[in-house]
Amino acid sequence: MTQWPSAKVQRVLAALLHLGWTTKRQSGSHRVLQRAGSADFVFAFHDRDEIGPRMLARIAKKTSLTPEDL
Repeated sequence: MTQWPSAKVQRVLAALLHLGWTTKRQSGSHRVLQRAGSADFVFAFHDRDEIGPRMLARIAKKTSLTPEDL
């Protein structure tokens, strides 16, 4: 089992911004996020959608997001 709950996209994006990620550019629902010392991360979700536990775990691997950050 995963320790990740489902979360709204806006909540996940707010947590990433709080961790130091910034929006490099945006085209529609695709945002390219950047942070010093990390590779760019494409965040491609619609604002009102919900992200499931598996996808949150994949996002966490690339962004160092933790369940406590949500």
